[in-house]
Amino acid sequence: MEAFAILLEQLLLTPSRNRKLGLMQDFFARQPDPERGWALAALTSEVDIPGVKAGLIRSLVEQKVDHELFRLSYDYVGDLAETVSLIWPAQRGANRVPELGEIVEQLRTATKAENAKLIERWLDALDPRGRWALLKLVTGGLRIGVSSRLAKVAAAQFGTVEPAEIEEIWHGLEPPYESLFAWLEGKADKPAPDIMAPFRPVMLAHPLVAKKDRNNPDAIDPDLITQAAYAAEWKYDGIRVQIVSEGDTRRIYTRTGDDISHTFPDVLAAMDFDAALDGELLIRAPDGGVAPFNELQQRLNRKTVSKKQMDARPAFVRVYDLLIEGDDDLRAQTFKDRRARLEAFLDKTSSERIDLSPLVPFDDILALETARNAPPAPEIEGIMLKRWDSTYQAGRPKGPWFKWKRDPFLVDAVMLYAQRGHGKRSSFYSDFTFGVWREVDGEDQLTPVGKAYFGFTDEELKQLDKFVRGNTVERYGPVCAVTATKDAGLVLEVAFEGLQRSPRHKSGIAMRFPRINRVRWDKPTAEADRIEALEALLP
Repeated sequence: MEAFAILLEQLLLTPSRNRKLGLMQDFFARQPDPERGWALAALTSEVDIPGVKAGLIRSLVEQKVDHELFRLSYDYVGDLAETVSLIWPAQRGANRVPELGEIVEQLRTATKAENAKLIERWLDALDPRGRWALLKLVTGGLRIGVSSRLAKVAAAQFGTVEPAEIEEIWHGLEPPYESLFAWLEGKADKPAPDIMAPFRPVMLAHPLVAKKDRNNPDAIDPDLITQAAYAAEWKYDGIRVQIVSEGDTRRIYTRTGDDISHTFPDVLAAMDFDAALDGELLIRAPDGGVAPFNELQQRLNRKTVSKKQMDARPAFVRVYDLLIEGDDDLRAQTFKDRRARLEAFLDKTSSERIDLSPLVPFDDILALETARNAPPAPEIEGIMLKRWDSTYQAGRPKGPWFKWKRDPFLVDAVMLYAQRGHGKRSSFYSDFTFGVWREVDGEDQLTPVGKAYFGFTDEELKQLDKFVRGNTVERYGPVCAVTATKDAGLVLEVAFEGLQRSPRHKSGIAMRFPRINRVRWDKPTAEADRIEALEALLP
C-alpha cells in the first residue's frame, strides 16, 4: 500500500503526461503481482467496492474528532480524502500497514459493518499519505489526472506493445491481470480471452484549428480541404459508441470501451446483424429529428431503464463507419471503400434505431465554413472531415480525421458564487456560478444561468481566487456569495456550445459545456448580458 500511495501522490503532483507514463511504467516494473495488477485496476476504475460510500467515511471521522472541527476543516480543504487523512488522530503501536491487494480483496467480500471496522483499523495503521490513498481507492474517485486510457498506454509501453492490443482484450481480462503482465514481461503468450462481440479501439480526430490559432484567419490552408481529398459529415452532439453484434451476443460500448448495453435495450433489440459499427448515440425527437443532448443525459448512467423512459426518449445510433462485417475486418480498407460497404450494409439492415450519417456536400472550404456555423439543426456541433484514403487506425493519428466545431456562443455574465475545487485546486476558489440580468417586479436582478470551472489559466485562477476572498459577502457551507450588484462585481465572458430549455433551473435554461473564455476586469457589471439574449438562442 505504501508504494501505491507514493505513486498516487507523484501522479497528482506531476503535470507532464510523459512523466506520468514513466511513473506508472516504473511502478509496474518494481512491484510484484498482484499489487501492480490491483493498482492498474484502480487507475482504470475497475475496482468496485459498493459497500463504502462518503457517508461512511464521514461517520468514522466524526467519531474521532469534533464535528465542528471536521466541518470547518473540510470546508477549507475541499476534499474529503485529504481532510480525513490529515485530521485522523495517529495511533501509537497500530496494526501493520496492509498490502493493496489485501485491502481490495477483503473489502469486496465484507459486509457494510465489517467494512467500517476494516477501514478504521487501516486508517489507524497508515500515515497521512497512506490514509489519503486508501480513501481515494475505496471511494472510487482518484482525481489524479490519469485517465483509464493513459493507464493502459503505460501498461502497453511497459510491455513494448501497442495500446490497441491491450484495448482489444481488456474486456475479457479480470483484475489483478496476472496473465496480462506475464505477457507484457515476455513470460507467457498474449491472453486470448473468449469474449464474444469484443470492443475495437476507436479512431479519433484532431481539431482542424488548434486552440492557440482560433483567431488566426490563416490557420487553415484552403487548398488542402477539397472534395477530392476529404469527405465531410455533420458532427452530432451525442455519445460516441461502437455497436457490436456477434452470434447471440450484442454489446454497446462507449469510445473508451465501457459497456453500456444494459442502459439501451431498445438499441440492442435492433442489432440483428453480425458486424461492428461506429456511430453516435442520440435520442429521437418527436418530429423525427435529433433531440437535445439533455434528453440523452436522462437515460445515461441508469442501472435499469423502464418502457416509459424508452418510449419518452427513444434512442438510436447514427452510424458513420463499418469496422467488421461478418468475418471481414474492414479497418485496413480506405474510408471510401468502408463507406460504400456501410451504405450497402444499412440498405439490408435499416431500422429506426440505426441510420446512416449523411455526407455534407461542399464546393470549397468557404462553403464548408458557412455550413459549419449555420448547421441545419441546433444539435449539430460542427463538421467532421475524413480523408477518403484513410484507414481505420486506433488512437488519434495525425492527418486523416479532423473535427471542425462551430464557433462557441459567448455571453457576458456576472460572478455570483464560488466554491473551492478538488485535488490540486482544493486551496483555490475555482468553481464559479454566474448569472445575467432579468427584470423582476420592475427591477433588474441577477439570475443564475450556469457554472464553470475551467477555461482560465493558472495565473487567472490566482486572480479569481483573490477576488473571491476579497469580495465575499455571505457563506453557505462551502459556497461563497460574492459582491454582485449594478455597481460592483466581476464580469466573466462565458463560452458555451448551446442552450436547452430546462425546468430544473430557475432561469429556465441549461448551458452545454460552459467555460470561462475571458475575465472582463474592464467591464461594468451593469453592462452584462440580459436573459433575453440567451432566450433568443433557444431552439
